[in-house]
Amino acid sequence: MRILIIHQYYLMPGQPGGSRFNEMARFWAESGHDVTVIAGNVNYTTGRKPAAPQEHWIAKEQDGPVNVWRCDLPESYSRGYRGRMWAFAAFVLSASAAVVRAERPDVIVATSPPLTIALPALLAARLRWRRIPCIFEVRDLWPESAVTTGVLSRDSLLTRTLFSVERYAYRFADRINVLTPAFREDILQRGLASADKIAFIPNGADLDHFHPGPLHNSMRRRLEWGDRFVVLYAGAHGRANAVGQLLHAAECLRDRADILIACVGDGPERAALEAAARERCLTNIVFLGAQPKDMMPDLVNAANVGAAVLQNNPTFRTVYPNKIFDYMACGRPTLLAIDGVARQLVCEEARTGVFAEPENGPAIASAIRRLADNPAECREMGARGYEWVVAHASRRALATRYLHLMTEVCH
Repeated sequence: MRILIIHQYYLMPGQPGGSRFNEMARFWAESGHDVTVIAGNVNYTTGRKPAAPQEHWIAKEQDGPVNVWRCDLPESYSRGYRGRMWAFAAFVLSASAAVVRAERPDVIVATSPPLTIALPALLAARLRWRRIPCIFEVRDLWPESAVTTGVLSRDSLLTRTLFSVERYAYRFADRINVLTPAFREDILQRGLASADKIAFIPNGADLDHFHPGPLHNSMRRRLEWGDRFVVLYAGAHGRANAVGQLLHAAECLRDRADILIACVGDGPERAALEAAARERCLTNIVFLGAQPKDMMPDLVNAANVGAAVLQNNPTFRTVYPNKIFDYMACGRPTLLAIDGVARQLVCEEARTGVFAEPENGPAIASAIRRLADNPAECREMGARGYEWVVAHASRRALATRYLHLMTEVCH
């Protein structure tokens, strides 16, 4: 089967960020399928391009057994939300050109956000002499999440246009894959698709990459964490992530020299967060910046607890970030400041973490104290999380389910 993936954020080797499709694409290619990806060349966590400039507007490269058409995007991606919108528009144009050059696929998978990914997917599905089946994946409810985080005004012309694109994307897709059950309920309640059109293949963990390891590893020694109780946040530093709530928690934990909050990742808010930590003389929170993907398992294992936080926003009750599965795969409990389906998964189903109200610094600090003062409870929660992710969220098992879905739409 010839599979075409349209994914603006498909990672280059060694880049930080979510690698869900990198892992699944390699698995599909190793299973004997011809896999091609159309992607951008700007990393979504850092907003930067590779050091070596891309010679052509669209360049073909190999990611192991996977063929990749890499589109050169403007540097405006990291210059605020207007710059990001311009980068989205540029990818629509370059991805559409790549679609024309790529070999005709048997099935198309387009993964959003950005929602504008639907436009080159539509072109790919309609370009040849007969209709090519398409799976549209929803990783986040766009443009709803952009509205509720204050990035877009609900009544603006751009927002109304994006809602129209969303409706059309759901209508033209043969199947819609959602990453959480709450996304499915939202789509059904708004009447955008029928229940039999929606599939549920969630995020998961790459158990070949993330697995339990010793706490006192070489990474912990290199970072000089010693015997401190380390809470690791690994993820983007943007408006939606509201990492500032961890600064507030650090202020509430000034009396606990044995506790350290470590933030790994990058984004438009990172510089301001670091400046705020310096102004408040906080020595119990550090910012390590973006780290290569192959270093992340050692970083997670060097921490006692993994943190997952988002803005206190009703839309985020529908999501559970992929970092949760990485923490579970390493046998680390989760400090969760996200309500909704994430809380149901972490605290009720897998019983692998504790919940604190989002954007409530004292509540987050209290949860951290509880974890730091109960090492046996931490070990038990970490062990339960590992058992759950092995049984329910292996990336290979999910890639196999996705392959079955693609086979179904092809027939």
